[in-house]
Amino acid sequence: MLSGLLIVLLPLILGYLVAVRSTRVQRKINRAVSGSVYLILLFMGISLAGLENLTSQLSRLGGNALLLFSITTLFNLSALWWLSQRLPLHTANSPVVKNAPTSKLAAMQGSLLLVAVVAGGVTVGLLAGPYVGETLFNIADLLAEWVLYVLLVLIGCQLRNSGMPLKQILLNKMGLAIAVTLAISSLLAGLVAAPLLSLTWNEGLAMASGFGWYSLSAILIGDQLGPLMGGVAFFNDLIRELLAFILIPLVIHRHTALAIGYGGATSMDFTLPVIQQHGGVACVPIAVVSGFILSLLSPPLILFFLSLSG
Repeated sequence: MLSGLLIVLLPLILGYLVAVRSTRVQRKINRAVSGSVYLILLFMGISLAGLENLTSQLSRLGGNALLLFSITTLFNLSALWWLSQRLPLHTANSPVVKNAPTSKLAAMQGSLLLVAVVAGGVTVGLLAGPYVGETLFNIADLLAEWVLYVLLVLIGCQLRNSGMPLKQILLNKMGLAIAVTLAISSLLAGLVAAPLLSLTWNEGLAMASGFGWYSLSAILIGDQLGPLMGGVAFFNDLIRELLAFILIPLVIHRHTALAIGYGGATSMDFTLPVIQQHGGVACVPIAVVSGFILSLLSPPLILFFLSLSG
């Protein structure tokens, strides 16, 4: 039952064992991760083009993604609001960074570029499909699987060399509390959404375990449940990030835990500049710890819950 889990989790573990001290090599790894993500999402788009009754399938994809997103957001915001009341963090007097390294618009453009890559894959599949036939879609699935293994090795290496010692993570109680609250509320949402999406309970849990890491959740889910469910996972987590960009400036001073936590795994990278700019430097270590823990939890949880189907 766990053989599929081990096959996919092994590259992640192997990558985590590799310590990289050269900043030049780390930059190359970061670029390779980005390139791998674009490649896999392109292949996912090609696979989507191979679905029968594509128009109705895409309509179903959008409806399922919206349903999962709505339920997950309701659970997340309720739980994080409760945590904000229990663990308040006052950021009104915290120094605010005026020149954050990445603007909201630039970060959102990066997210939307990933959507464009998926759309480009669908276009390629539709244009080439009639001439190449099923061979194209089979090749796309096979290539996506192999690139996935490479990506997992690189992600494991990234996590190992993120500069976050275990002691620092465990001592940041608020970052840990935010990550645990977000994870538990997301999993509860997955259980509620599962029957509405015609999924088993463990598949619902897997769908909810992306925690905003849309590129990885789409890849892992798509590899096991097919491109349609991979697309649902992708858009569910992507919309979370886009909403986080809007939500953070509005609520970070009154409900800090909610603003930091809602971005999920992205609070350590994509949404961090927005958190830093509007919440001040006091929010940065909390956001990094929360995002790191969720990034560490997401791949094993997705793979574990999917393995229960075997």
